[in-house]
Amino acid sequence: MNKLHENIAEKLLKIISISTIIIILLIIGFIIVESLPIIHKVGFIDFIFGSIWDPKHDIYGVLPMITSTLIMIFISLIIAIPLSVGCAIFMNEYANNFMKQILKPTIQTLAGIPSVIYGFFGLVIIVPFIRTYFTGSGFSLIAAAIILAIMILPTIITISEDTLKAVPMKYRENSYALGATKWQTIRHVVLPIAKPGIITAIILGLGRAIGETMAVIMIAGNVAEYPTSIFSPIRTLTSNIALEMGYAIDLHYNALFMTGLILLIVIMILIAIAEYIQNKNNTFKEGMS
Repeated sequence: MNKLHENIAEKLLKIISISTIIIILLIIGFIIVESLPIIHKVGFIDFIFGSIWDPKHDIYGVLPMITSTLIMIFISLIIAIPLSVGCAIFMNEYANNFMKQILKPTIQTLAGIPSVIYGFFGLVIIVPFIRTYFTGSGFSLIAAAIILAIMILPTIITISEDTLKAVPMKYRENSYALGATKWQTIRHVVLPIAKPGIITAIILGLGRAIGETMAVIMIAGNVAEYPTSIFSPIRTLTSNIALEMGYAIDLHYNALFMTGLILLIVIMILIAIAEYIQNKNNTFKEGMS
């Protein structure tokens, strides 16, 4: 009887796995099919490297939005990486049980807050602050980057801490035995071993940042132009889809799907890089053990 239950469970899990793959392939195929008209009409290269987005005149170029998205993500990573990796090191290497009991739920809470709440926070706090003490309307590249940095902190912290925790204690003990201090051990022993996992955490956080929509719409300004400074309003690829899909028709509709296809390709590349680094890290650990 137990053998029968095991066979049924195995077949059900296999069916679920295959169904998941089929659903993903269908979604990708649907996006590609809906993007074909804009590829034939405008061309893939002209669409990506075009500088003007004007649906009224059937002119579609997403380079300003690609540029804005990449710059925003770069700034958010500059802010998030030191904070998140530093927090992970503190939690794993320095914090006592009491501090861990405070920090863990706090980070989990940050991960569970809806993006619209982050958007409201940026709208009420960050945008007025930039408007008052700097320049412009406050709806800007830097405002969106700050919010994104806060949003990706939990992802990078959680995975980085797990990676640091997975470093065997014998490496720390050997370093201490040679006379190294705690910080020297962390810097020259623990971090190099945990580096592939930390890079994976950063890439996964990057994927979260690329796909974020609601919070960015609320505080970025949504202007489809090249940013001239960090205080310029911008429009990202995800924001462009969310803002215009409700009324898009014909070629405009297909252009938005093409924008989604570009995002999908970028995310798939990031996932592939993360998988490669993770596999390389596992191979490294097996060799060390």
